[in-house]
Amino acid sequence: MAKIRKDTKGKVLHKGEDYKKEKKLYRYSYTDPLGKRRCIYSKDLGELREKEKQLQRDQLDGLDMYVQGKADVNFAFDRYIATKTELRSSTRTNYLYTYDRYVRNGFGKKKLSSVRYSDVVLFYNALLGKGLSVSTVDSVHTVLRPTFQLAVRDNVIRNNPADGAMAEVNKKWDGETGVRHALTIEEERAFLDCLNLQKNLKWKPLFTVMFGTGCRIGEVIGLRWDDADMDNGIITIDHDITYYPRSDKNYKCEYELALPKTEAGIRTIPMLKKVKEALELEKENQEKYGYHCVVELGGMKNFIFCNRFGGLLNPAGVNKVIKRIVSDHNAKEIVDAKKEGREPVIIPDFSCHITRHTFCTRLCENETNVKVIQSVMGHKDIQTTLDIYAEVSESKKKDIFDQLNDHDVI
Repeated sequence: MAKIRKDTKGKVLHKGEDYKKEKKLYRYSYTDPLGKRRCIYSKDLGELREKEKQLQRDQLDGLDMYVQGKADVNFAFDRYIATKTELRSSTRTNYLYTYDRYVRNGFGKKKLSSVRYSDVVLFYNALLGKGLSVSTVDSVHTVLRPTFQLAVRDNVIRNNPADGAMAEVNKKWDGETGVRHALTIEEERAFLDCLNLQKNLKWKPLFTVMFGTGCRIGEVIGLRWDDADMDNGIITIDHDITYYPRSDKNYKCEYELALPKTEAGIRTIPMLKKVKEALELEKENQEKYGYHCVVELGGMKNFIFCNRFGGLLNPAGVNKVIKRIVSDHNAKEIVDAKKEGREPVIIPDFSCHITRHTFCTRLCENETNVKVIQSVMGHKDIQTTLDIYAEVSESKKKDIFDQLNDHDVI
């Protein structure tokens, strides 16, 4: 039978506990996850046991290794994402998907304290070397940098090894950064002209609204007839619809009603004449052909745009339509231009978001008040507006100077 150990006051001591009479301290000895012997002390046995319980909890969830910087990057990321309770479900799922796909099974197994700036740069370059776009690597950076930053704030590591890594990568891959460019006026008109073809007519209202409001695709999908004030010519944007996986383990996409991307996204947009006509055409078509959206989402219904079954549209489906229209146009345009002895108007491949960027560009070309542009676009940061405005202004320099020549200003 094991001997019962007691302190000088007759209190029973548990395994690992002893009393240091010369120091008048209770001690608990244990082996940490790395195999090293360690001790904790207290003047009071009850207080020591509370420390023991906390230590056991910390060791169970890996915190003990984390605070020593011995945990891997995966543990740090999981801890970071657990703190981000304010994230929209779609954003959280995107972060998890990006991390799990590109980081967890490789770079994520590196010891947190051993990661250096050069390691991060080499990792990003390796991803690019495998054919990933710079924008995808930037998405990886979006989850890695704050992971390391949390470890810095927790005093686990001294510096953030991801700081400046993406800027370094961008310098090396200059010209391949995937910068979004708006369609030119000629390209935009060519695309919109394609909507007058019989096979594309049903898509004309949707794309006219997209090119004529600059709304995000989720805002367009979420537009209801209640949001379109036809009498006053105003569209109200105060929600959107996202189409993302809703589970950390199941990546099946589902619709969800949400607030706009930012508070600045809650706004009103005056209707252009063609936008109003497009909405009126859509209403006429629905009445004529007997279809309408039958979906109710988050207590909302009466959505404007829908598929032939009355279901909501999704961004991937809209992008496929764009791709088809562009491909059909370009194939025909090359042949027609050759016959007519002229240069073809080729429409570049683009996605839903480019319609928004194109509208903003047209707005910048015709409006000098950037606050007005920011308000219409729903940009949270005016720098986003200024960057687009600056790009437009740069391209218009020659036109402006041609006008100065015409007016003989000097």
